[in-house]
Order: sequence, then C-alpha cells, then structure tokens
Amino acid sequence: MKSYREVFVIHTKERRKLINITNRLEEAVRKSGIKEGLLLCNPMHITSSVFINDDEPGLHQDYENWLEKLAPEKPYSMYHHNGYEDNADAHLKRTIMGREVVVAITDGRLDLGTWERVFYGEFDGKRDKRVLIKIIGE
Repeated sequence: MKSYREVFVIHTKERRKLINITNRLEEAVRKSGIKEGLLLCNPMHITSSVFINDDEPGLHQDYENWLEKLAPEKPYSMYHHNGYEDNADAHLKRTIMGREVVVAITDGRLDLGTWERVFYGEFDGKRDKRVLIKIIGE
C-alpha cells in the first residue's frame, strides 16, 4: 500500500469564509499516483472545518445564517471560553460542520456524487491555517 501526504495553507481576509478545495484535492490525487484508495482531508486547526456539499451561493448564505443563529459571534461575553480570545463561536461552528472528510478514490479520481464538492470552512480567519491531505491505496 502506498501513501501520500500534503499540507497546504489557507489565509482568509475574512473571519468566516467557505472555500471550494475540490480541485486542490484532485491535484493531490494525481500527484499521489494512487488509483484505488481513500483520501482524508482535515484542517489542522480547531476553528475550521472540511465538509462536503453543493457549491451553490444561496446554500452558502444559508450556512452563514444558520450557524450564526446556533452560535452567534457576539456578544462575546455570552461565552465562558472568551477571555484571551473572542472565538468561542468559531469552535462551536467547527463542531457543527465537522472536522474532516474521507473520499473514495476510484480509477485515480475522487468518487464524488454529481453535485458534491469539498469545502474548507473558516470560522476564525485572518491568519494562516494548515490543511492536511492524506491519501492511502494502490
């Protein structure tokens, strides 16, 4: 069994942003040379997420609205975590959206559904964040 590992950095100007990283993952699969296996992708930070869904702007706005209702950024004082940092809401949003994705690789390609795309969700941006890609297979 072969394995491939890659880490890349995302830096957003915004505090919250959703970024389609599907092409980046597809390129990693090509570099790996693995034709049949699994790809794992996760952010290496506790205030960001990787998840799969549709690349549709209305849905992305719905995520923003929904997450803000569940874990509003402000008032900062509503969170016990906030003291040194004011990002408790980002930790909660990450928990809701999940930590990682695992995608099958078939015939050297990500085995995604018709509308499925892989997204990086940033919930406490404005700084460098690392994203891990790990691929195993043959």
